[in-house]
Amino acid sequence: MAILQAPENGWPAGAERRIRERPAAIHKEFPLAGQAVGRVPVQPETDPQGLVFGTVDDQARARLLAVLAEVLPAGALETEVERLYRHGDDAERRGVLRALSLLPDSSVRLGLELVADGLRTNDPRLIAAAMGPFAAEHLDQAQWRQGVVKCLFAGVTLSAVADLVARTDSELLRMARDLAEERRAAGREISPDLRALLGMTVLMALVPPRAEDDRR
Repeated sequence: MAILQAPENGWPAGAERRIRERPAAIHKEFPLAGQAVGRVPVQPETDPQGLVFGTVDDQARARLLAVLAEVLPAGALETEVERLYRHGDDAERRGVLRALSLLPDSSVRLGLELVADGLRTNDPRLIAAAMGPFAAEHLDQAQWRQGVVKCLFAGVTLSAVADLVARTDSELLRMARDLAEERRAAGREISPDLRALLGMTVLMALVPPRAEDDRR
């Protein structure tokens, strides 16, 4: 995810400086991001809900967490990130999820816990944020497939799923076919995203299975 460049009001730069001087300031600055930079989607014309590219406050919060990761040791960083997520509102939790790929490897365990929590919700923005680059890199294949299916159930565009084509396998396509059959039997519409996923079956037949598919 691209990190927000300093907007005209200069707030992110000031917030960064305050966090570098006193890391505990993250708990004051993090909730202020929406008020300070706005809450509009990064690409409103093509992504009006901010599901794919996020919102400007998502990016601002990611920038603050990247700074926090520079100034705190691993254990303290995990404590603060988890506190921000657990005590934050939906926008703040979304900001944490979208920043996970910017945190050091020492935060992977916590990141997996937070992604799992995001995927348990029914909030499309949280689900989309949870299936970003961090999930693509760190979720095992079974967990990742379930995340994709959760997107389909929640109406989250699969464009929000990082590395969708690279990680799609025959088992996910089987799950997609089963879901499509269930919807047909119930007289329900099959979404364009589900149709697009089903359309990958032909492409998958041309690609040899990946070695890691058996391990995941």
